[in-house]
Amino acid sequence: MNTTSILLIDDHALFRSGIAMVLETGLENMRVFEAGTLQEALRLEGCDPALVLLDVQLQGVSGLEGIGSLKRKWPLTRIVVVSAFDLPQAVIEAVEHGAAAFISKTEKAERMLELVRALLDDSDASTPSNLASNESNRPRLTPRQCEVLDLLCQGLSNKMIGRKLDLSEHTVRGHVQAMLATLRVSSRSEATYAARRLGLVR
Repeated sequence: MNTTSILLIDDHALFRSGIAMVLETGLENMRVFEAGTLQEALRLEGCDPALVLLDVQLQGVSGLEGIGSLKRKWPLTRIVVVSAFDLPQAVIEAVEHGAAAFISKTEKAERMLELVRALLDDSDASTPSNLASNESNRPRLTPRQCEVLDLLCQGLSNKMIGRKLDLSEHTVRGHVQAMLATLRVSSRSEATYAARRLGLVR
């Protein structure tokens, strides 16, 4: 059976080792290549990764700035940004730079495996939740949920969204939970990523 390769680029050796162990233990026929910098990754020989897990906080060239170089070296490889900074704006910037997905470093190992497995299993998946970006599969949100989603993607808290829309914070929370369920995501950062990929927000 063919072996699948993943390239992990992160300047924290302990984190790299831990994630490599999680991936190799949790996924079958998996080989993980490691690099501490973007330059080191680009010099790797014999590595043709299906996925690149890329930290954005790297020494020298930042992860986001290096996405273009990685795509030029491996045009068919999907770049997944992995960061502890999972605010909506960080997700938006990752998508705008060409990332195929965003994974927070705060995720549990099981959740990271689930996201990576989804990306490997479906090369056409537009989000880790396997939402297709065509009209027939586009999630249907209510007009109010669309308003809440737009403000959420701008990084506003539930309290600030409530002020903008003249709603109670409790009501906003209910809209957010319903919206997450409709988008089949579990966090605000994942909702932001899905919304950008599906064209639900500008």
